[in-house]
Amino acid sequence: MKISIVIVNYNVEYFLEQCLISVFKSLKGIEGEVFVVDNNSVDNSLLMLKQKFPQVKLIENKENLGFSKANNQAIKQCVGEYVLLLNPDTVVEEMTFRKVIDFMDATPDAGAVGVKMLDGKGNFLPESKRSLPTPEVSFYKIFGLSKLFPKSKKFGKYHLSYLDKNKIHEVDVLSGAFMFIRREVLEKIGLLDETFFMYGEDIDLSYRILKAGYKNYYFPETRIIHYKGESTKKSSANYVFVFYNAMIIFAKKHYSSGKQKAFIGIIKFAIWFRAALALLVRFFKKIYVPVLDFLVLGLGLIYIGNLWQSHVSGEIPPMLFKLGITAYILVWMSSVFLNGGYDKPTNLWKIIKGVLIGSGIILIAYSLLPESYRFSRAIILLGTLWTIIWFLASRFIFHKIKLDGMIFKGSQRKRALIIGDDEEIKRVNLILKKSNTELGYTHFLLFENDDKKNAEHYYLSKISEIVNIHKINEIIFCAKNITSYEIINIMSQINSKHIEFKIAPPESLFVIGSKDISHAESYYMYDVNNIGKYENVRRKRVFDFFMSFLFLLLSPILIFIMKSPLGFLRNNFHVLFGCKTFVGYGHMSNTEYMLPKIKKGILTPADITRKAIDNDETIANFNVMYARDYSVWRDFQIIFYNIRNLGKK
Repeated sequence: MKISIVIVNYNVEYFLEQCLISVFKSLKGIEGEVFVVDNNSVDNSLLMLKQKFPQVKLIENKENLGFSKANNQAIKQCVGEYVLLLNPDTVVEEMTFRKVIDFMDATPDAGAVGVKMLDGKGNFLPESKRSLPTPEVSFYKIFGLSKLFPKSKKFGKYHLSYLDKNKIHEVDVLSGAFMFIRREVLEKIGLLDETFFMYGEDIDLSYRILKAGYKNYYFPETRIIHYKGESTKKSSANYVFVFYNAMIIFAKKHYSSGKQKAFIGIIKFAIWFRAALALLVRFFKKIYVPVLDFLVLGLGLIYIGNLWQSHVSGEIPPMLFKLGITAYILVWMSSVFLNGGYDKPTNLWKIIKGVLIGSGIILIAYSLLPESYRFSRAIILLGTLWTIIWFLASRFIFHKIKLDGMIFKGSQRKRALIIGDDEEIKRVNLILKKSNTELGYTHFLLFENDDKKNAEHYYLSKISEIVNIHKINEIIFCAKNITSYEIINIMSQINSKHIEFKIAPPESLFVIGSKDISHAESYYMYDVNNIGKYENVRRKRVFDFFMSFLFLLLSPILIFIMKSPLGFLRNNFHVLFGCKTFVGYGHMSNTEYMLPKIKKGILTPADITRKAIDNDETIANFNVMYARDYSVWRDFQIIFYNIRNLGKK
């Protein structure tokens, strides 16, 4: 057997399916085997594999064993002359395996080879070729010198950015996303080091290949798409700790004591520096708009209040004035938040509604206060006007400068181009319509690839023309009609930061997107996105918090009607602190949808019937309908009908 392919999967069902479709196309005419090691995924990965890819050799783990250990499980069973470690969030070209096999067969000193990797927008991924992370190289990378001077042989060593990305090179380190290795090399140097749970294992393996006298090659004559979920994780402190601790493990294993101390010193400094920076950046991104709103609203209300005092009402006690203004602003901002006014993209009606509801709450509270604590209603009304003016004016400015995604809702609707045959175009268009996607315009391009020699040039020029004329911002390829090679070619040549690329695998209910594997908008799903929307996540949490608080207040009465009083109290505290939700999915072992994740529920959507249901298919249907048509009112109905059961486990 020529090749054994090993893929480790963890909760990326849709990406895995697309990856396997491309893998089996590339394996055509090659004797090979494919292993998928599933690290206890909770989506429908296993069901999808068994139904659609029965030829895959599946290893089901009952816990997440990490990347290295999972790969080793499959490698021990491999019989191919070559072993390929492949990420599930990749798409390979039809000739990828043939080309790398031919290269390895013709290059006996090659221990392993990596290929040219592109992200989901057609951009070259610099980690396709890397140098060993020595103290010097790591210092240049950590402190940004490699980015400032990418063409420098001294500063650009980390990603070897001074080397031509379109030529074959000997390199130190290959990416674990696509690592094509001789099995005899693995038998000689050993398998992946299981000390590395995630990150660093590819660096360690690459280095051991070099130490054994073989060479690692960067081979750009074939390409893959790597969606690369790391792109969003790198802004998190958790990623910083995991990644840099992996570097420390590598240093302790391979470097001498002097070099090791220098490297570990740099890494430890980098961990705390980058982690603190990541936390500060994320914190600032979350609070800078609300803080600006609070300050500007406060200045405006102080001016209005002072103007009113000097011309109409006389002096208001300073402390009362300050507390009153602070309370008003907090109520207005909280109401705007709860009504979705801080969601992205910006919805102006939600902001206005939030301010008006907040003003109503303030006026009701005002009327209940003792006379001595009141000051003029006019300040509330003028404050309402100022709050609306500020929110509208600031959001208009944010929209114009496109500040952190704060554009007006509907202003950047998708203008999609779907490329495929007539049948596939209709199928994909239906998925878009059923996925709650806001489409402003859809154009179709029939792809008839009869003349292979001229088709690519023709369609590239045609697509460019359509994109320019119709202001297209999203291109969707029907993978049934267009090869991975053609898709990657078009992506890399159009290569615009304003265009999203998506791929629709044949006979699937989803479309894979070009952002990253951890982003909710990376794919379109057929009709079950409602409960996963940010505003519904917030509404569900607010409803849970309010109801649990209310139930705890009324618990001296309610415990007498509960089937399990202690369980009722325990569950309410779990919901109050966000460990559970009142209504969650019913347990099921079979459904064709991967539902948006929510907390474990006390009750289930099937409880609306008030009858015991143990049929998997019925429970699954209730779950899908609940996810698709979620509303707070539905949660209230389920709780109302089953209030005596709120103590169940």
